[in-house]
Amino acid sequence: MWEPQQPSVRMVTRLLLLTSVLFSTCQVAESQALFTGVTLTLEPSNAVSQGTNVTVRCQASVSRAGFLNSKYTIYKDNTEVHTESIANAGDLIYSLRMARVANTGKYKCKANINDKELSSNSEKLTVTGLQTPVLSVNKHVFSEGEEVTVWCKAPEESGTIVFYFYKDSKELYEERVNANHVETRLRLNAGDHRLHCDYRVILLPDSVPSNASNNVVVTVKGLFITPVISVRPHGSMIIEGDNLDISCSVSGNLQNSSGLKVYLSKGSNLLSTGQSKANHSTRALAEHSGVFQCALEMGNVIKRATENVTITELFSLPVLTMYPTEVFEREKITLTCKSTNYSSDRISASDVKYSIYKDNYTLTPGSFNGIYVVPEAVRNSSGIYSCKADARMISKYSAELPVQAKVPVSKPEITAISRVIVGKPFQVSCHSDRGSLPIEYTLRKKYSKVNSTTVQQPHHQAIFPITIQHYSDTQDYKCEARNNPKIDVVVSNKLNTTVTVPLSNPGLSVVPDLLEVTEGNEMYLICAVEGSPPVTFKWYRRGNVQPLFTTTSTQSSASHQIKRVGNEHSGTYYCEAINYANTVQSQPVTVDVKMAMWKKGLIVACCLLVVAVLVLACVLRYNSKRGKRENAAELSVKPSSPKSDDSLTVSLTHSTMEVYNPPEVGVDAAVSVWSERPVDPGSDGESSAASNNEPDVEYTEVVHRQPVDPARVPLRKGTETVYSEVQNSPTGASGDHYDYGSVEYADLNGDQPEVNQALLEVNHQDHHDLPVPVE
Repeated sequence: MWEPQQPSVRMVTRLLLLTSVLFSTCQVAESQALFTGVTLTLEPSNAVSQGTNVTVRCQASVSRAGFLNSKYTIYKDNTEVHTESIANAGDLIYSLRMARVANTGKYKCKANINDKELSSNSEKLTVTGLQTPVLSVNKHVFSEGEEVTVWCKAPEESGTIVFYFYKDSKELYEERVNANHVETRLRLNAGDHRLHCDYRVILLPDSVPSNASNNVVVTVKGLFITPVISVRPHGSMIIEGDNLDISCSVSGNLQNSSGLKVYLSKGSNLLSTGQSKANHSTRALAEHSGVFQCALEMGNVIKRATENVTITELFSLPVLTMYPTEVFEREKITLTCKSTNYSSDRISASDVKYSIYKDNYTLTPGSFNGIYVVPEAVRNSSGIYSCKADARMISKYSAELPVQAKVPVSKPEITAISRVIVGKPFQVSCHSDRGSLPIEYTLRKKYSKVNSTTVQQPHHQAIFPITIQHYSDTQDYKCEARNNPKIDVVVSNKLNTTVTVPLSNPGLSVVPDLLEVTEGNEMYLICAVEGSPPVTFKWYRRGNVQPLFTTTSTQSSASHQIKRVGNEHSGTYYCEAINYANTVQSQPVTVDVKMAMWKKGLIVACCLLVVAVLVLACVLRYNSKRGKRENAAELSVKPSSPKSDDSLTVSLTHSTMEVYNPPEVGVDAAVSVWSERPVDPGSDGESSAASNNEPDVEYTEVVHRQPVDPARVPLRKGTETVYSEVQNSPTGASGDHYDYGSVEYADLNGDQPEVNQALLEVNHQDHHDLPVPVE
């Protein structure tokens, strides 16, 4: 029986995963493609009058229907006012029923669909027209001192509102609330009053005013009592010293006077108080002049009455004066205390007595006429002075007079406050350690006034700019100081300061002299200038940026030592000098370091030695050549291979020597000796014949220096070459077989060994280091 095959678990899992991925991909693609924009509209229009129903519609642009998660938010002036979720991205409708001015503003909608958020453009709604407010009171007639409750309402308005209350068209009160009505309590004075109100709706940054409300008339019944103030003595003439009585009372119906209270005051000073009356009594003084007030208070009712009181001075305030107005130490002071005015009806000038005080200490124990003389002003005379005038038990004090005895100026000092350089401006200061300000300082050059200034404040200085042309010109300047015109000026000493003279005439010298600078010795570079020390000297070698040596000296010159001078120290040198005034540079000096004397002597000695060696060599050569010529005259020849049957003996003497001078050959003054002997049997025919027909002869050949034949190879390099040739010839002469130079031949007798021995000795003396080739 056949059974259907069950799908494997792996296959099911793969199908589910593929379905989920396809669904998610489609959902994401759908959400990204569906939501394209948001639109906000105001209906019926953007501008309406108050009381109109306004619809705010927020619509999302969706290209295909589907299961969409949408959320709308409406903002007014960037403040959220409504949020709502709509299925399937439908339109959001936000209604403003009976729109008011407070609804005016900019509206915007924001939509969030499937986590994609878009916002609409802003649309402004303008609502015009405000409701007229209504004013009401809790009672229309009330007594003075009572309060009335007042309401101002605009029930159809909303938002932030400021209400204003008016009494008889004058603003009386205002209050800001977030409601459409306000309540307050007002206190009015007696009489009939007309009340009304209005309001303003706050629309930042502006506000919209409403029309005025209805008028409400209220009547305030006044109290039939009034305050009364009285002053004694009566009349306008009240003089100091008189008794002054002032009273405050109430006039009127006092039947219902519970809670009544009166106050008597002058300015802010409360003089007296009582239930129905207040009194104040004092001795009249000028300072009592002014406005007195009587106040009545009952419940919330306050009534006032005032009286202006003028009191005539019995005598005026004393005035303390000093002469002279400026006093110096050790000068007299006259103090005068006087009252300039007095009431002649009551007193005379002599009735006023005076006293003088210093730092609240009485200088005059008894009263006097007001003039006091300080015998001599010293430092302890300085202080605070005042005086008092007395008459009819009235005392008056003068204003305080500070007295400071001035200190005469001391001898001034003149000092330079900047570096003094000849030819450049600098500043000098004139100052006195003691002396009261102001002080006038005058700068003089000899007897001429240069400039003057006055020092008014402490820690200030009298400073004068000057310029000198010579270092000794500072001695011409003095300073004068004065702070008292009644005495002579005080003169300072001469200006004594360090003067810096600019450097000039720089020069660089070399020790030893330039012509005597030799290797191995010391060399000094001396830099000298004219000017004021301290001077900083710097030595340079041309081509080097950095100085060779730097030093500061209080002298006008300095030196730089170079030990063990060598050829590398040759070059161009210059120096630079610096002081506080300027910098100067010398002319360059070229130094050529000469060779040391011992080197020169060594070179001369070497030259002389070479010359001596050459001369010696020439002498030896000459002697060698002369000896050769003398020895050549005694040359002898002997057979190289003597035989038993040889019978021919040849002797060569000076008288029988035959000299042959052949053409020049390639040997230069060489001596050659050949020894001819019989030819071997293997030789050619002619040589063999000659050997058979001629006897054996030995020749000695002396060849002088001639051009060398390239074909010949000497046995030794040098000035002479010796050859030995042995020829076997019966005739004893055959010179045509040899191409030699000047050749001398001698027949040597083989039987004379002494001749052969002499020839060998000559050859050995001339060419002891070369073997003699003998065949």
